[in-house]
Amino acid sequence: MNFIPYLNFFSRWVLFFAVAYKAATTKEKSWTLLAFATFIDALNIESYILTPLGLTIKPEAYDVASKIPNFFIAALLGWGSIKLKKRMTSFRDTIYIGLFMVTAYIWIFLLATQFFDRFPHSFFLKSLYPSLALGGSMIFLGYVLRDYVISKRSPEELLPWGLIVIGALNLTFPITRPVPWCAHTAFLIAAISRLMAAIGAVVFVFYPIKVPSKSPKLVLESKALIFTREEALKKYFPNLFNEANVILITRKDPEWIKQNLNQHNVAFWVTRSNEGEINDTSIYAISPTKLEILIDLVTKELAQGYNVVYLDAFEYIAVENSFESALKFLLSLRDRVLSKRAALMLILNLKALNEREKAILLREFELVE
Repeated sequence: MNFIPYLNFFSRWVLFFAVAYKAATTKEKSWTLLAFATFIDALNIESYILTPLGLTIKPEAYDVASKIPNFFIAALLGWGSIKLKKRMTSFRDTIYIGLFMVTAYIWIFLLATQFFDRFPHSFFLKSLYPSLALGGSMIFLGYVLRDYVISKRSPEELLPWGLIVIGALNLTFPITRPVPWCAHTAFLIAAISRLMAAIGAVVFVFYPIKVPSKSPKLVLESKALIFTREEALKKYFPNLFNEANVILITRKDPEWIKQNLNQHNVAFWVTRSNEGEINDTSIYAISPTKLEILIDLVTKELAQGYNVVYLDAFEYIAVENSFESALKFLLSLRDRVLSKRAALMLILNLKALNEREKAILLREFELVE
């Protein structure tokens, strides 16, 4: 069992570096919060973590020092998970986070006194709230990653499932930690689960992308354009899919995509009916709620040489999320496309929008009729 501390130590740092790389490349607040959480987790105040470093904690400081990281990690994981799911923190979310921090402070204050020592099974009581907070936050993050970020039925799923198992083990910590054989077994399962999560994170961060097979014949000016009808786009760019390296974000049927998609194009089919690559084609099904991963994938494809993003799924994305969430996605996509000197072509029926929504879009996009 001597390898367990080292496996735990190694897997925690791999997970941290994968999440930190994701935060550095996307500049997303959600991943930045998760990166700080995984860094603190990598230096958790537990003997099986500190042993490889040759460090020990003073016995008189252990009760307080071992519980503070749980609250810090739980707060950062919870906050980051909320931002991954909603892309913004509401007033209610802020109240919940604030209340959690207040109760965590009170718990730490009581730990620093003799309050818990007067009760039997004091270790159980001291560990109860910190373990519930840490375990619950990991399970919540795993749920959010699996439902809103990670591609299902792929190695990426090791990340959320690994976190969920670790979270469940943390819930049992107050009971299993004092029992040596239970603690060793739990630490072993946690080490394996954290290694699974680290592998899933690495696969997710370095998601395989398609490289265009040839340079585009059609080089367009870097602009963000709105076409109210697809016929208008065909009028100005009749051979767009043949002459440009196009990324499609579409609601069109996969059969239509296959017939119109050349080998140097790639398509993201926005749907709830499927996920992942479809039959070894260049068509990737992705959920309309996974805007974070969609933005990330499009950004990586643009870096490989694609010079046009074609989007006809905005209305569907707005229905599945909200107009505000869809707009934030669209504006983020616009900025990333233009930063790569590429063109964004949005097919959108403006009659489906109210005057305020229409005004916002026309301020950011050039209308072509």
